[in-house]
Amino acid sequence: MKHRPKLRSVVTTLALVTGAFLAPGFGVLSSAGDAFAATKITHATATSMFSQVGITWSSSGGCSNRNVATCTSFDQLNLTSAQGAQTLKRATGCALNITGGTETGHASGTYSHWNGYKLDYGKNTCVTNYIKNTFTYIGVRGDGSPQWQSGSGNVYADEGNHWDVTYYNCGGC
Repeated sequence: MKHRPKLRSVVTTLALVTGAFLAPGFGVLSSAGDAFAATKITHATATSMFSQVGITWSSSGGCSNRNVATCTSFDQLNLTSAQGAQTLKRATGCALNITGGTETGHASGTYSHWNGYKLDYGKNTCVTNYIKNTFTYIGVRGDGSPQWQSGSGNVYADEGNHWDVTYYNCGGC
C-alpha cells in the first residue's frame, strides 16, 4: 500500500512522457497491480454520505434496484462520484436532489452511469446559476447538451430537465 503514491507518480509521469491520456482522478491501483480501477461503494454507503451533507435523492419508481430503469440506485457508484456530490453540495449551499445514479437505462460508455462515473441532479435556479457562473463553458456535446467544466475537470451537462454530471474525481474534496 505505501508504494501506491510513488507508482501513481510514475504512471502519471509515464503518461505525460508518452502522450497517453489519463482521465482526472484515474482511480486507485487494483489489487492485481496491473490496472487502474475506481473504488466502488454500496447504495447504503452512498446514501449515508449524501445524508451527511443534506443531499436528497428520488426515484420515479420509488426504488433502488440497479437493474430497474425507473429506480435510482447507487450500487457500484465510484467513491469519487459520491465525494464529488458532497463537494458540490458544500460549495453551492444549494438544495441538491439526485434523480439518477448507477441504474440501467442510461447511455453506455466508459464514463457512464452504469460504471459509476455519473449522477443526475434535478435542476433548480441555485444549482444552475452556480454551475453557469462558476465553471467554464466548453461547448455542446453530441446530443446537443451544453456543457460546463469545473476547475477539477468534472463535466456538467444541461440535459434540459436535469444536470448530468461526469465525475472524473471528487472535485477537490
